[in-house]
Amino acid sequence: MRRQRRGVKLLALVLGLSLVAAACGDDDDEGAADETEEAVPQGGDLVLGAEQEPECADWMGSCGGSSWGFWTMGANTMPRAFDIVQEGDQWVYTPSPLLEGEPELVTEPEMVTTYHISEDAVWSDETPITCADFVYTWDQVANGEEIYDRTGFRNIGSVDCPDSKTVVVTYAEPYAGWKSNFGGQYGIFPAHILEGQDRNAAMADGYDWSGGPWLIDEWTRGEQIVLVPNENYWGTVPSLDSVTFRFITDSAAEFEAFSGGEVLGIFPQPQLETVDAVSSGIDGATVDVQAQSPSIEALWLNNAAPPFDSRAVRQAFAYALDRDAIVERLFGGLDVTEAMQSFNAPLLGDFGDPEAFAGYVQDLDMVDQLMEGDGWTKGADGIWEKDGQRASASFKTTAGNARRELTQDIVIEQAAEAGFELSVDNEEAGDLFGTQLPEGSFQMALYAQVLTSLDPSVCALFCSENIPSEANQFAGQNWTRTNIPEADPSLAETDSNPVEDERSDAMADADALLAEDATSIPLDPLPNILILSDQVVGEVINNPVLGPFFNMEGWGLS
Repeated sequence: MRRQRRGVKLLALVLGLSLVAAACGDDDDEGAADETEEAVPQGGDLVLGAEQEPECADWMGSCGGSSWGFWTMGANTMPRAFDIVQEGDQWVYTPSPLLEGEPELVTEPEMVTTYHISEDAVWSDETPITCADFVYTWDQVANGEEIYDRTGFRNIGSVDCPDSKTVVVTYAEPYAGWKSNFGGQYGIFPAHILEGQDRNAAMADGYDWSGGPWLIDEWTRGEQIVLVPNENYWGTVPSLDSVTFRFITDSAAEFEAFSGGEVLGIFPQPQLETVDAVSSGIDGATVDVQAQSPSIEALWLNNAAPPFDSRAVRQAFAYALDRDAIVERLFGGLDVTEAMQSFNAPLLGDFGDPEAFAGYVQDLDMVDQLMEGDGWTKGADGIWEKDGQRASASFKTTAGNARRELTQDIVIEQAAEAGFELSVDNEEAGDLFGTQLPEGSFQMALYAQVLTSLDPSVCALFCSENIPSEANQFAGQNWTRTNIPEADPSLAETDSNPVEDERSDAMADADALLAEDATSIPLDPLPNILILSDQVVGEVINNPVLGPFFNMEGWGLS
């Protein structure tokens, strides 16, 4: 699973189908909160399952885009300006413990934000967190090499330090999602440790510092990540002695490990057996299913490689599929039966045009019309051909993922009926996300984009300036090599325009162009499923953006 740095886009499933309510204190009831706090025992070693191993721990690097890396290590060790919390049915930004209250925002004559850092905020080596850390982080994202995504940071003109605990950020160009800067997937990096070093090399296999409640104690490649409390954290220090994330990359094996008590919590992708188990109920466990997902899974097409370098072929392929049938087969047990019709995650509601791709329903006559109009003819075996080239493509996804493999089977069968030949070429997540997709070594891939902020935008995915290349060290998230010049201004406006309705209208314009171009094909909303043993006590929050483990400092074991 890949994270997407954009806004609300971030990860949030609000329209939750909560099958079992999590046991937690009510923030509005002081007595209940006190009882919950008293009920959390000290000590204990918690073991959880993790479906993917990150390639590296340099969160701003092009290798650091794994959702699981962010959920396990990044969210628990990197200080950030804002947290994301639930208010009613909405997820909203709130200043984190790093800040002394809400930052000041001025929009005229230029956009300026002023942060006041808590006097208590320190790194794990007791060095104060200061304005210099904000300056270092901005400079690295805006000007460094092999950066995963520069969105937002490129808009900043300067970061100034009136004093060590005050940060003044002046924007050269307005950025509506400014709260996602110095937060989200990146957080804030320690200048006193990293300045003058090769940041990517220093953080490749983890790091021994922290500005959050946890420290990375051990990362054994191929086996596990172990976190221990950061005793110098100025906020709530964890009650547990350690949390171990054990890599179990096969979802069925992960569920078996939970059922057998080897791990006490999992955050599985909704595999078929998991959907069946959740639908039937799981004794001794808290289960939370969120259908309003922060995730959008799609068939991502390489627009710069045959056969999908032809818009007619991309459109024809979209008409070849019955996407609703695919989604119902995968998630019908969770009452999720309709395909996504835009690249904006369900969490974003009606932002943009949520029905942009609705016209692409299975229509084999349209397939024939488009392919023949583009000069293709069907061979004796029923596969389209043109100038000696067959309409064939390799189809990649993460190896060992049974649900995605089933999706591949259905897509391959439907595509063959329409005259397309697909072959399975699955890869380990680190190879797929770390090198092959950024370098364009694919034709079609199935994976999810996961929001990491509450600021809606897909410019990072589709603006032409974000196409990775050898010249830019393969930085940028536009792995599909989408290049629609008419869409770039509207996509850029979703980043810059602070007027929500106008931003949404701009996104709707871009959605129409993305759909007309059939740059890729949205598929399913990928519901979030959190399963925790009842032995885990404390306030458990399935945070759609920061992940389900972001507040483990308040957890304990009964």
